[in-house]
Amino acid sequence: MRRLRDMAGVSGRDLAEQIGISQSKVSRIEAGAAMPSFSQVMAWAEAVNAPDDTREVLASLTQAAFTEVQTWRAALRNRPHLQGEIQKLERGAHLIRTFQPTLVPGLLQTAEYVKRVLTLFQPGYAEDKLATVLAARLDRQLALYDEAKRFEFLITEAALRWRPGPPRLLLAQLDRIASLSTLENVSIGLIPLTTEAVTSMAHAFVMFEADGGAPGDDHEDDEEDGAVVTVETVHANLVVKGAESVSLYRDRWTSLRRMAVFDDEARSFLSQVSTTIRAGG
Repeated sequence: MRRLRDMAGVSGRDLAEQIGISQSKVSRIEAGAAMPSFSQVMAWAEAVNAPDDTREVLASLTQAAFTEVQTWRAALRNRPHLQGEIQKLERGAHLIRTFQPTLVPGLLQTAEYVKRVLTLFQPGYAEDKLATVLAARLDRQLALYDEAKRFEFLITEAALRWRPGPPRLLLAQLDRIASLSTLENVSIGLIPLTTEAVTSMAHAFVMFEADGGAPGDDHEDDEEDGAVVTVETVHANLVVKGAESVSLYRDRWTSLRRMAVFDDEARSFLSQVSTTIRAGG
């Protein structure tokens, strides 16, 4: 990008004014010490009158830099599980937001629910590794009792009713959700199937907000606020960074939250779901 600016004969100060960032930010981008957002890269290309093919390359490189794709097979090639990697993200965040439309989030799962889910994972875990993965998943749940962190969950009714085992397993799981919802630092919102939709529920995601990186903070460079979003797909795990991408998930979270019930209303809803399960529904 520095070469493009030099070739165009544009000073760092003039470029900064044209794209709306500080001159120091321009210097840090050119030195490789800061990552520009997608819109800043495109504005930069416009300011230096870069050719169309160069703009396409810049766009592809920027998008790739903000989204890491790691296939499950590659990730698990030399290690038994990924719980440690997830726990590292959790430890570095002060706010963790989880949206789950298909099953109960891992941090809320009972031991038996965890075990059933792990047996369904593809590629599957070897039988002698299941106990290790189960223990690591349950160890992560201790973070829920750390009052310095805040956890927010949005769970659909479909996820609550999904059955990886017999009714008794699901009833115990719903009881655990109700119990954890009483923790001061834990917010659990439930989205009933009868709620009128205000947005779509395409897939699950988890947002990790680093200390000092929550939305609303005063940062000169929002794309460096440390927020990370993870998205689990069938074949791979996506790690999303960058303010412009992360903001899409923040906006989606805000819309999903409007559809949810909380606190006593949520616990009452859990009781209703439990009643229908006991009745064979």
